[in-house]
Amino acid sequence: MDQFLFFLVAFLAVASAVYFVFAKNPLYAILSLIVTMFSIAGMYVLLNAQFLAIIQIIVYAGAIMVLFLYILMMLNLNKEDESKKSSSLKFIGVFTAGLLLIGLLGVFRGIEQKHVVVANVDKGVGLTKNLGRLLFNEYVLPFELASILILAGIVGAVLIGKKDL
Repeated sequence: MDQFLFFLVAFLAVASAVYFVFAKNPLYAILSLIVTMFSIAGMYVLLNAQFLAIIQIIVYAGAIMVLFLYILMMLNLNKEDESKKSSSLKFIGVFTAGLLLIGLLGVFRGIEQKHVVVANVDKGVGLTKNLGRLLFNEYVLPFELASILILAGIVGAVLIGKKDL
């Protein structure tokens, strides 16, 4: 059952990513990218990494995709703008995609198929309880220093964005 769910979610992720690449309307492209991000979060859940799934949804599907949608709405792209693109840019895009395809084929050609039998799998590896225990016991100093750095960045952004001090 888990393997069926994984293949279903993987197919949804790949299909929505392909639709993102070939979509004519930028709004539909961004919405399909949101579906891709949710599908990747579903894969994380199936791999027992719930914390990564939640972060995937909050950061990527939530914040970044909303930012993309906001920018798209502010730009107000029209179909007239699409015809202004030169054919040399399209050629460069096709050429670099071809180079990427050749590189990927070379990588896949060099992969050896090895079947590894895993006997003992720790089911608690991706749980947030274990991550929190490790984060607040062993890595508490770097965690607190990172929070101070983020706080300094927020204060700096507010001061830069504020017109009159």
